[in-house]
Amino acid sequence: MDMQPETAAAPGVRFKMIGSTAVLHIDNPPVNAGSHAVRAGLAEGIARATRQGATAAVLIGAGRCFVAGSDLREFGKPLAPPDLPQVIRLIEEAPFPVVAALHGVALGGGFELALGCDYRLAAPGTQVGLPEVGLGFVPGAGGTQRLPRLAGVARAIELICSAARIPVDVAQEDGLIDRIVTGDLLEGALAFLAEAPQPKRRALDLTPPAEAPERIEAAATRALRRGKGRPNVAEAIRLVRASAGQDAAAALAEERAVFQRLRLAEDAVALRHLFFAERRAATVDGLDMAQARRISRVGVVGGGTMGQGIARAFLAAGLPVVLVERDQASLDRAMAGLAAHLDKAVAKGRLSANEAAGRRAALTGALEERALAGCDLGIEAVFEDMAVKQQVLARMEAALPPQAVLATNTSYLDIDEMGAALTDPQRLLGLHFFSPADVMPLLEVVRAQATSDVALATGLRLARDLGKQPVVARVAEGFVGNRIYAAYRRRAELLVLDGASPEQVDAAATDFGFAMGPFAVADLSGLDIAWAMRKRQAPQRDPQARYVAIPDQLCEAGRLGRKTGAGWYDYPDGAPMPSSEVAAMIGAARQEAGIAPKVPDAATIQRQLLAAIVNEAALLLDEGVAQRPSDVDVALTNGYGFPRWRGGPLHWAAAQQEAAVAADQDALRQAVGHGFCVGPVARVLDQIRTEQKG
Repeated sequence: MDMQPETAAAPGVRFKMIGSTAVLHIDNPPVNAGSHAVRAGLAEGIARATRQGATAAVLIGAGRCFVAGSDLREFGKPLAPPDLPQVIRLIEEAPFPVVAALHGVALGGGFELALGCDYRLAAPGTQVGLPEVGLGFVPGAGGTQRLPRLAGVARAIELICSAARIPVDVAQEDGLIDRIVTGDLLEGALAFLAEAPQPKRRALDLTPPAEAPERIEAAATRALRRGKGRPNVAEAIRLVRASAGQDAAAALAEERAVFQRLRLAEDAVALRHLFFAERRAATVDGLDMAQARRISRVGVVGGGTMGQGIARAFLAAGLPVVLVERDQASLDRAMAGLAAHLDKAVAKGRLSANEAAGRRAALTGALEERALAGCDLGIEAVFEDMAVKQQVLARMEAALPPQAVLATNTSYLDIDEMGAALTDPQRLLGLHFFSPADVMPLLEVVRAQATSDVALATGLRLARDLGKQPVVARVAEGFVGNRIYAAYRRRAELLVLDGASPEQVDAAATDFGFAMGPFAVADLSGLDIAWAMRKRQAPQRDPQARYVAIPDQLCEAGRLGRKTGAGWYDYPDGAPMPSSEVAAMIGAARQEAGIAPKVPDAATIQRQLLAAIVNEAALLLDEGVAQRPSDVDVALTNGYGFPRWRGGPLHWAAAQQEAAVAADQDALRQAVGHGFCVGPVARVLDQIRTEQKG
């Protein structure tokens, strides 16, 4: 077979002829983002193939993937031509069939590029998808029109609105992939073209498969509900539905217009901010990640709710786990709980029987820390008591190999104090999981004073291996997330003491976009957790500071939340209902404090809750507890239900009028009263605005 030397069609794309087939290698490291250079290179490559009389063309990615998506850095400004729809139009109008040969990932604009080709082949393990809805806009290069013509309207609504990554075997079942190629991908693409003459086959010439209208309606309803009714979700559904019409050109033009409008809207700006913030949060300036040690076996001490969740997270990542408990009865309960969780996952189709069996085989139970001798990392998840944790960590240190990393899952306690009792405190760091640990994405990686760079880098690498979103924190009461949430919860409690009801505060929070209100969250997690913290802090509490005793009274009355059937709310049928008993407690507390209740409106409640969050965030940034403002946004959106489409609390606050923020902070200061710590809010928000302009 004749093969011409490879040359550059343009920066980002390499061109060569193999026989009469043009091969366009997309080469834009590290992930072949669909930048302007790549688009220009593809346009020139198709034109060059036409000039040289090619009978077919193959588009293939260099390096680790096909195209991981468009270059989001270009999305906040005008897109230079050729845009992606123009490139795809050139492919569709080419006088020869074009094959997309996919490996790694083909996402967003990369998958739209593939859908614009006549055929799609893929290597095993490839993932495809259109994540644009998750970034606040809609596919803008034909995704809403070509995908439903191949997979059906209902399935397209599901895939596009969920922003899901689709495994290659599922994509083939959906009609999105024509063949899975084992062996060399380029050779497989050339063999596919050599088997028989392959005609042009434009997806736009197809009609979406027939399906019942009620199936489409059900898919649309589910997507809107899961997407919280956001505008881009509704627009994506409308555009996919339009694929069933006859005028593809008009539908494409409408899709592009919606894309251009939404990519510059508030939701998309906020979600792009989070996209980059989440990647930055996984880094520490000056830290050499090459020092990170590979973790191949993990020890977990403590088999309660949190310990079991942590064990499940490690098992799901393919890591063998040794679970240590204090006595046989506790160990039996923990092992039974883990087994029951696996059985439930199999019953619901989330795991295969073979996968569950593999995780069972990777789990070992033990009654002594010496069983950790073969582990690379040991983490304690025992009762939140300093003396208990120090004793457990000392035994773990003695049992673990000298090079192993030692971790604590504490939510609030001083890790520097824990480390002081160790022989080698450099190997200790915090790995603060959020419950349920195998589900919640956030993982606070806490760097104590003595924590070595090796331990820190290992913790960050482990977070990536677990599929977690790390945020690095220094030692402080509650670290980043819980410290901010405590200030938020205190402000919510003061709002109730001063006149609001718990349900009014919760409704205002969810109307703003929080997943749940603060009182519903307290009932779900258990009121005794914060109660234990308050009792521990009681000796240091300023007696002149305003203190809301209602949560303590609820706990004393046995109202610990959902687990006891009563907390801030009653749960007669499992659903929360306003409680007359709680209302009476609130009324008595107001009377004792001499408060004439005034009911604030929802907007005031929202802005005061946000003011508390922003003020505490400014304080911890000033103290160096968090590395950067964007890390706070990452923590609150990934761990505390803050609405992603608002970009996080500091991103949101930086977009508000300065006078309004100042007024909110003044109202917060007055409401909290004696002992209120004023954070450098204006300075932090000015820093954010300056970075945004840059």
